[in-house]
Parts: sequence; C-alpha cells; structure tokens
Amino acid sequence: MKRPFFRRCGNAGALSSEDQAVVDQFRAMLAAVRNPQPWTPGGSQDIAVRVGPFVERAHTRPGDDHGPDMIAVALVHPDTPHAAGYLHGRQLGYANRGWLRCETTAILGVWQPGYAMLTHAAANLPLPDDVGMELAHYALYIEARKRDDSLDGYTLLRLGPYTQTRHAQQDYDRLTAALDGHETTLAPGFRVSARFGPFDVSDHKLFADPYEADAVVLLDAAVAGASA
Repeated sequence: MKRPFFRRCGNAGALSSEDQAVVDQFRAMLAAVRNPQPWTPGGSQDIAVRVGPFVERAHTRPGDDHGPDMIAVALVHPDTPHAAGYLHGRQLGYANRGWLRCETTAILGVWQPGYAMLTHAAANLPLPDDVGMELAHYALYIEARKRDDSLDGYTLLRLGPYTQTRHAQQDYDRLTAALDGHETTLAPGFRVSARFGPFDVSDHKLFADPYEADAVVLLDAAVAGASA
C-alpha cells in the first residue's frame, strides 16, 4: 500500500508579525510566572496580585506598603499610564475601586509586563464587584508636634478605620472643637492637632476603633495616659 504523499509548503514555518507578537507575549507570560521577581515591603514598586483566577497590576500606597500581612493597593489597568489603558480601564471598572486592603499572600511579586495576558483587561472583562479585598479606609491622627515648627513630636491617638468619610469628618470636627484653645496646654512644649489621612492597614493594631467609643473620650484618655 502506497503511503499518501504530502508536499510541505516552503514557508509553513513563517509567522506573521501579528502572530509573532502573540508568541512573544506568551513567552513573556511564561517567563513571568516561572520566574517572579520577589516583592519587598516598602519597595514602592507596582505589584502583581491574584484576583480570582486572574492576575492584576496594582499600585502600592506609599507609607502603607510595609506590613508583613496586609498592605493598601489600587488596582490599575496593565497599560497604565498610557491614555488608551486609562480609557479602557475606566470602561472595565479599574478607576472606581480606590485603595483596597490586600493580603500579602495574594502578591505574586513585582509587576512584569508578561502578566498582562492574565488580566481581566486582556480578556476584555470588567473587574468583578467582589475582588476579594476590603476598602482601605481613612483615619484620624491626633499628633503632638514641637512648637518650633519642626517635625519632632509623637502621635497621641490613631482612630480608624472609618467606613464612611462623613463619619471621619464628624469626628474631626468634634476633635478640632475639643482642642480649640487647648492645643498648646495638653502636652507641654507641644501643639496638639488632628489630621485626616489614610488608614494604615499595616499598623491596624495601633488604631482605636472609632465605632466602639466616643472620639473625644478616647482623646481625653490618650492625653491622660501621655501625662501620667
């Protein structure tokens, strides 16, 4: 029995530029997955984080990226900061997430372009409503600073996290009113003031829960403890 004869096309192994680009992207993805670049807390580098079966690019929040267990991140389109990536990211829900609490166990490593193929954006899918991360809320810091305009001082009280900005604003107004006229007498040599800022998820154990006790009462207790 004769075997069928197949003629090989002379250019069968050639790839179009578009196909070659896909192959290169796939190879870069495999290299990124097989050889992740270790993430170092406080490194101020974009990271790759797991979101369900996908991998997403995330900015870390400066000053809030050093915790061993939890840091604050913002999910961004893989093509950030290009304009096309920004527009596509808005369509897919990347721009409306804000800062999120990210467990460090979900971090694959430093972001590499090879991870882009594994994102929701690459599949043209919107981010799910539940990305598995809670909001990294804001907080109030009551600080005592030297009256010589230097930055020397200490933090009397940390309040947070606030689940709604209006709650933080209400306590800020009450604390500011309680401090009015007493800023320079509560801690000799220091000026005491309240500051609104991000909730430091890395140091969550240092914060007093503002929903469990009155903010002004907590301030009075912190002042009494500092002067004891």
